[in-house]
Amino acid sequence: MQATLLSILGLALLGALHAQEDIPVQADFQEDKFTGKWYSIGLASNSNWFKDKKHLMKMCTTVVSATADGNLEVTSTYPKADRCETRNSLYIKTEQPGRFSYTSPRWGSTHDIRIVETNYDEYALVATQISKNAGTSTMVLLYSRTKELSPERLERFTQFSREQGLADEDILILPKTDKCMADAA
Repeated sequence: MQATLLSILGLALLGALHAQEDIPVQADFQEDKFTGKWYSIGLASNSNWFKDKKHLMKMCTTVVSATADGNLEVTSTYPKADRCETRNSLYIKTEQPGRFSYTSPRWGSTHDIRIVETNYDEYALVATQISKNAGTSTMVLLYSRTKELSPERLERFTQFSREQGLADEDILILPKTDKCMADAA
């Protein structure tokens, strides 16, 4: 019985790792075109954190800038209660263009970040596999250069999120807000 359970868990883990490897990365990713200001339009995740907080979330801004060594400095500004909060992250480049890693100093989680799809001047679809002691979770972000995005792009985000195993209740088009939009660089 225990051996069977371990075999099932092993296969599940292998399946999860295989699924992670199947997440595509934008062909011919061009870092310089990806930098600049983005609006977070959609967020999908199967993490407990997301499930607990999604009713509080609103659209936010994210500014991406390249460092001299090819990493990405990512600064997100979002409304939290009655103030604006800013979070800075350094995405470390990998050997694969468009794929980055990040380790959260606060939570100790490791993030495998992939720019899945972008046309650089309208939208970007970003997938992240997050690993922590308690297990793994998936997060998908939809960025836009403007506060509005076509229904086709929103549907693509929803479709891709589902392809990553996320349920409809794990997918959120972030409510629009003007709060904290001017605070972003």
